[in-house]
Amino acid sequence: QVQLVESGGGSVQAGGSLRLSCAASQFTYSYSMYCMGWFRQAPGKEREWVASIYIGSGSTYYADSVKGRFTMSQDNVKDTLYLQMNSLKPEDTAMYYCAADPRTMRSCSAYPDPERFAYWGQGTQVTVSS
Repeated sequence: QVQLVESGGGSVQAGGSLRLSCAASQFTYSYSMYCMGWFRQAPGKEREWVASIYIGSGSTYYADSVKGRFTMSQDNVKDTLYLQMNSLKPEDTAMYYCAADPRTMRSCSAYPDPERFAYWGQGTQVTVSS
C-alpha cells in the first residue's frame, strides 16, 4: 500500500512562503503511472484540490486560486513531491494533504476530485496570519 508522509507546514505571515514535502513509498505499480495531488481542507469546509502532477510526464495542473503562486514539483530520485507556496494569503490557511492514484495522464488532468485518489497522507497544517 502506498505510503505518503507530508512535512513542511507551519505558521507564516501573509506574503510569506512555505515549501511542503510529500515522501512517497511502497508503490504497487510503477511510480511513473501515478497521479499525485495536493489538497487542502479548512475547518468547516470541504476538501479542495490545489495541484496535481503526473509523474510519468511531469505535467502539472493547478487550481485557479493558487495558479501563479504555488508550484508543484517532483524529485524522482527521492520519490518526493514538493509544493512551493509563495505570496501566501490568510485564505490559504488549511490542513494540506498529499494524495496518490495510479491512472493515465489524461485522467490526472481531467479528474482532480479527491474522491478519485486512493491513497492519502496524514496532512500538514499551514497557517497564514494577516
